[in-house]
Amino acid sequence: MKITIALLVGVFFQADASQWKPAKLRLDTPWTAKVDPARPLPEYPRPTLVRERWVNLNGLWQFAPAKQGDEPPLGKDLGRSILVPFAIEAALSGIGEHHDRVFYRRIVKIPADWQAPRVRLHFGAVDWEATVWVDGQKLTTHRGGYDPFWVDLVGDLAKAGEHEIVVGVFDPTDKGPQPRGKQVKQPEGIFYTPTTGIWQTVWMEPLGALAIESVKTLTATDLRSQSAKVAVSGGGNPTVKLTARFGDKVVAQAEGPANGAPLVLAPETALLWTPETPNLYQLEVELLDEGKTVEKIQSYFALRTVGVGPDAKGHQRLLLNGKPVFHMGPLDQGYWPDGILTAPTEEALKYDIEITKKLGFNMIRKHVKVEPERWYTWCDRLGVLVWQDMPSGDAMNPPGKTDIVRTPESALIYETELARLIHALEHHPSIVMWVVFNEGWGQFDTPRITKWTKERDPSRIVNCASGWNDHPVGDVVDAHIYPGPGVPPKQGTRARVLGEFGGLGLGLKEHSWGGANWSYQGTSSREHLTRRYVQLLREVHRLKESDGLAAAVYTQTTDVETEINGLLAYDRRLIKVDLETVAKANQGTFEGIPEPVTLLKDGRSGPQDWRYTTQSPAEGWMKKDFDDSSWSKGKSGFGSKGTPGARIGTEWTNSEIWLRREFPLPADLGGTWILTCHHDEDVEIYINGVLAAKATGFTSDYEELEVSPEAAKTLKLHGNVLAVKCKQTRGGQYIDVGLIVVPKGSIAGQGELQIPPRP
Repeated sequence: MKITIALLVGVFFQADASQWKPAKLRLDTPWTAKVDPARPLPEYPRPTLVRERWVNLNGLWQFAPAKQGDEPPLGKDLGRSILVPFAIEAALSGIGEHHDRVFYRRIVKIPADWQAPRVRLHFGAVDWEATVWVDGQKLTTHRGGYDPFWVDLVGDLAKAGEHEIVVGVFDPTDKGPQPRGKQVKQPEGIFYTPTTGIWQTVWMEPLGALAIESVKTLTATDLRSQSAKVAVSGGGNPTVKLTARFGDKVVAQAEGPANGAPLVLAPETALLWTPETPNLYQLEVELLDEGKTVEKIQSYFALRTVGVGPDAKGHQRLLLNGKPVFHMGPLDQGYWPDGILTAPTEEALKYDIEITKKLGFNMIRKHVKVEPERWYTWCDRLGVLVWQDMPSGDAMNPPGKTDIVRTPESALIYETELARLIHALEHHPSIVMWVVFNEGWGQFDTPRITKWTKERDPSRIVNCASGWNDHPVGDVVDAHIYPGPGVPPKQGTRARVLGEFGGLGLGLKEHSWGGANWSYQGTSSREHLTRRYVQLLREVHRLKESDGLAAAVYTQTTDVETEINGLLAYDRRLIKVDLETVAKANQGTFEGIPEPVTLLKDGRSGPQDWRYTTQSPAEGWMKKDFDDSSWSKGKSGFGSKGTPGARIGTEWTNSEIWLRREFPLPADLGGTWILTCHHDEDVEIYINGVLAAKATGFTSDYEELEVSPEAAKTLKLHGNVLAVKCKQTRGGQYIDVGLIVVPKGSIAGQGELQIPPRP
């Protein structure tokens, strides 16, 4: 049914931006209050192909939940308003609700001075299936929650004046076969709030009959030139003229047929792109038809290559511009407590990248999510290597299991969205790796899809699967080890990378999402978290030198909802670690950072001697003067075979065990006294008869427990006793304890952000 413009004018709901407010906020950010409902995210959304004339359509749209089979609300007032481009579940949308099906509606105005044969209506991303009507005409149905799409308005739809846009959305979240990343309808742990609907910028621009569609660039292997292939729509035999600039200086030009062979730009001085020197050349592309300029667009490029190759010791390394570079970066989920998948402002979007650089990282693994294109441009400009995951979906395979068999529909959806992802982002020099699958999440046909990805983009590294189910294909072999670190075994000429490790948690109530917090391993304070992080990074850099570890990805940049293993709090109001100390550790510079001194080795250094009993001892068993000569002698650790993370020296299978061990101090040491402990289950630890620490439940690896001040005061140069009781109720069982001291040093709290307090 055709709806005439005359009927549309003046009869539709007009939202008053002054009346908008966020839905209920569980947690805000420093940028929440800076969101302008009249101009949310007003920045140009496509920095790699910039036209001067465009209109941003973000702002208040009409909104209504829907049911399957509902007709589109053409010419009808919906009554509620939503702030685009925030997903309906986000507080910043003003809705804060979940619905599988919704409608959007807005009247837009095409400027009178455009007078173009076509107007292109762009959607940065809509999760998941979007059907678009303009003036009552159904123009497209797009399926894909993370990739941009557009429709051309022609004829009456492109005329100056007001037009009605209606968008119908369907998103089954975790009940459908589509890629969805971390979205689930019942969030917990490592899975988060779902997102439905428009979550990236909506905008439009006028196009001529002839128009530039894309510019694909590629650096020559000698790093001295850049080829650029320009795709043009509209037919005919147009030509293109390329002009490269660095700053204000023209450094190269080329001219030739559009849609033809790549044109070569060879700057006289090749300024390479690296994280330390992120040199970008400006690129002007001029479209000519019979010698007359039809349009000009602005873009940019960088001279840089990536690959894999051996270093001087024969270790396979990740290469940047032909030289080995160790990739050290965080796992970055890209979630926000106020906008979920969408950063509240441009300042916020940029902040996460800036703080990553300040923390001493040179890389980010963008984890099962795709960002708006401006995020990648900031990585290009600021100098950050990016590993880009394909968002996962469908069934999840347990570790070590073979690939799943997808339905033909599911497989087609996944492969189509992967192809669109590469097409949409391949112009960004910061992206150096495509991660095809994460762990076993919906993993299928791994060799074939990895081969296709490499053939589609041979200029980048391809990771067949980060963690769990590896196949001998692609450029790297990738392991996930928590807390780690560790290194996967050698496999041919593939580089060995640690795709995830760490996961050290610290919950802070005033910065908390609320609910039951979760992390891979807990810490008790910001100092403790910083200290443990440094310990992990010492081992990372040792593995880099000794075993050829080529990259490491720490989990993670920020807390996300109830997952509290971020270096930053979820609200970005607090850096949870000491920034300067962590920056040094990430770069492998440990000078001035105190190193722990081991006083009592645990079983990780080999079996250690203990006295033990599994029969309830007399009172005072933990005291210094207790006679344990009747107890058995055994080697650590104590437990049952098959317990995760256990190193069995002495088998222990009944419900309780008591341990004692004498030790001296090598010197009059001062600092923070720490017990290294792997317990399954409840444990009590005493030093010289005074309770030093206790913990309930079980661990699957060694964790740290700070010695109580009362117990620390009893330590002497000679004759100290460490006494331990462990109680077991079900499942595996294990106990092992060591003692270290961290000398007084420079680790301090320097992480607070200088921001206004919450209102």
